[in-house]
This record gives sequence, C-alpha cells and structure tokens, in this order.
Amino acid sequence: MAKPRILLIDDSVLMRTIIGDIVRSDDELELAGAAENGRAGLEMVKSLKPDIVLLDIEMPEMSGLEVMEHMSLISRAKVIIISSVAQIGSPEANEARALGAVEIIAKPSGTMSLDLAHKKGHDIIVAIRRASGLPLPARP
Repeated sequence: MAKPRILLIDDSVLMRTIIGDIVRSDDELELAGAAENGRAGLEMVKSLKPDIVLLDIEMPEMSGLEVMEHMSLISRAKVIIISSVAQIGSPEANEARALGAVEIIAKPSGTMSLDLAHKKGHDIIVAIRRASGLPLPARP
C-alpha cells in the first residue's frame, strides 16, 4: 500500500514546521507539500493530488473554509482542520463539518501553538491514520 500523501496548508511558517515535523515523525506517511495560504494550497491540491489535506481556517487570500468549498469540485482528498478558531461547537467548526471535514483539531494555545506537538501531536497522527485507513498507533 502506498503511503498516504499529505498536503499541509497553514499561513504560519512556524506552524507549517511544527505540523510538518509531526507528519514526518510517522514513517508510514508522506508530506507531499506545504502551502502558505489558501490560494496557493488550492493550486497544490490540483497539482499534487493529496490523499489528506491538513488545513488551517484563518489565512490570507483564501480562508480554509473557502478552500474546502473549491476543493469539493476538484478533489477527493479528506480534510482535517487544525485551527485555533475551530473549537468544538464554534461556527467555523460547524461550517467545516458541513463542508466535509473528517476531523477538527483545535490548536491548544491559539494561532501560534508552540505546544502543538506535545499537546496534540498524537491526535493529529491518529486523525491522519484514521482518515487513511491505517492502523492506529498506541497511545504514548
């Protein structure tokens, strides 16, 4: 079975680095690319044809929710939201679910969650593996 191809879309270079490191920590996943905003991310969805998209909501040029609206026309990639505004029950989280997000993970400390790997790294790997049909890892 081929490794699931992951595309990461987040406007923060720091968050792209942290989330990218989380994805790369699992040898059964492939980080196919990373985009700095929604518009660039949508272009990468077209060219890279990822299996999973890790998507922030608040971004310049095109929000994550707008990306999801456009993606539904061009891709079958599953979307996992990783965002500070996607708290359970928030309007953004509800809209993301309505647009087809398979999982929503709230950044634990706001937009710049330096503790993301520590607090949510395992949850991110579990969400990707679940969406990809891979066996789930043991809890650390």
